[in-house]
Amino acid sequence: MSQASLPMYNLPEMQAGNAAFWLAIRTEAERLRVMGLPPVLDFARKPVPARIEPDTVFTQVCGWPLQTIYAGQAVVLGVPAYDAPHCAGPTHAGVFVVRRDAPFRSVVDLRGCDFVFNSIHSNSGMNLPRRMIAELADGKPFFGSIVETHSQPINLERVARAEADATCVDCVTYAFFARHRPAMAGQLRTLAATPPTPAIPYVTAAATDPATKAALTQALRRVAAEPEWAPVRAAMLLLDIVPPEQVDYRTPCRYADEAATLGYPRLH
Repeated sequence: MSQASLPMYNLPEMQAGNAAFWLAIRTEAERLRVMGLPPVLDFARKPVPARIEPDTVFTQVCGWPLQTIYAGQAVVLGVPAYDAPHCAGPTHAGVFVVRRDAPFRSVVDLRGCDFVFNSIHSNSGMNLPRRMIAELADGKPFFGSIVETHSQPINLERVARAEADATCVDCVTYAFFARHRPAMAGQLRTLAATPPTPAIPYVTAAATDPATKAALTQALRRVAAEPEWAPVRAAMLLLDIVPPEQVDYRTPCRYADEAATLGYPRLH
């Protein structure tokens, strides 16, 4: 049995919307005579799994590890364009987030603070803030402490509860958090945005058969365009889903190389 998941934006409050999105994709694929797709999503899948298993028919994977630890394991089907601050077309950015009453006014003010991030393999949580901090750190440790937590929503909660001073999360994650948890989001504010990179793509395993790949690609385009699926798109903050040829997923790798050239290969 193949598996499908949407682990990148997967707050419990979003499971119904994610399920409706997958149902829309399955419906369009079946109209293209591709049957047997998983009936439900795996809501327990981690955002940064150990690998993209060959039976993964559909998932969403951060674009940076797609070029590194997952190289050759997946094929991009489409790239979402979100209706969220700091998204322009099929791009997104990281946002540094602090408590609303925190004294910080710019990223440089975060020197010596307690910082939390989700994963060493995360583009928005680690790679993009590392690129910005590299301009300020002069090759030296920048933060007072740094903790890897494996969850961007948990990091937002920790900052809101004053268990950390700052974090950097995907701007789409922050938009969903603000929509679904407005009380806690009201205790936070964004300090700055990182440089942009292509948005987190929808992918299938490299081992998926060509007919299914083609049908899923076309199904995504139909879900992005057909009036029938407008409520689904609204729940997902989706404006469009564009072909992968319109973006360059080498951009995060260039940012990593630039940080290393500046003497800051590791976020610390």
